[in-house]
Amino acid sequence: MNFKTASKYIVEELNTIYSERESQNIAYLILEDITKLNSTERLVAIAQELTPHQIHSFENYLHQLKQHKPIQQILGYTWFSGNNFFVNEHVLIPRPETEELVELIVNENKNEFLNNLDIGTGSGCIAISLKNKLPNSIISAIDVCSFALQVAHQNAEHLSTSIHLKQINFLNEDNWDALETYDIIVSNPPYIKQSEQVEMHQNVLQHEPHLALFVPDNDALLFYKKIALFAQTHLKKDGKIYIEINETLGRETAEVFSTKGYQTQIIKDMQGKERMIKAWETCII
Repeated sequence: MNFKTASKYIVEELNTIYSERESQNIAYLILEDITKLNSTERLVAIAQELTPHQIHSFENYLHQLKQHKPIQQILGYTWFSGNNFFVNEHVLIPRPETEELVELIVNENKNEFLNNLDIGTGSGCIAISLKNKLPNSIISAIDVCSFALQVAHQNAEHLSTSIHLKQINFLNEDNWDALETYDIIVSNPPYIKQSEQVEMHQNVLQHEPHLALFVPDNDALLFYKKIALFAQTHLKKDGKIYIEINETLGRETAEVFSTKGYQTQIIKDMQGKERMIKAWETCII
């Protein structure tokens, strides 16, 4: 089996689980991992045969993929905002739209000396990326899950990034006294309704943490309500809030903040979906 036939085989074997484009991307990642060659090098050696060891890894990866395990968890890492992040079953796999959230914050706050808080940090991808791109900032990150914080700590060490990590159940308002005041509050909180599970792929449902994904149908904006309330006492004057949202609840989420006295802006991602909200305090004259 050479590089070309291996790639074609992966696409064919995964055609009932993923789209052709997704399968091709997975094939790219698998072959890059097992051959340690980039796409250009593999193209030059397209007829090269896989070694027995590489075939063993190839078959093992494919078996796990057929069990709906995400390729990022199989490899143990994923790319986000230009860096390689460790991931496992305890953290969400970072998505491209979250990279857009990071870029929005960076572009609007360059060269600033800011104290920032990331609520529900998971793998630490937002907090670490912000620190790398805004080195003058102080970045704190919290999460309720100790296992997630272990992953965030591992990523921070791996990328030689200094952030402050703390285990806190943010939904418990009694814990807020342990937190400071901030120039920026950022969060990609759980926002998928329980009823929306039927529309989701099995690789997400079976292998990513439900704690970081789902909220009750009868209180889908739970985290945003808490963030808006928290910001009233923990967001500095002229501070800003940046959040990722459920694309179907943009207006409703914006209203959570506007009713607390914030100006809001709903921002679309590259796919044209309402995916982010920026909120800031309205000046009262």
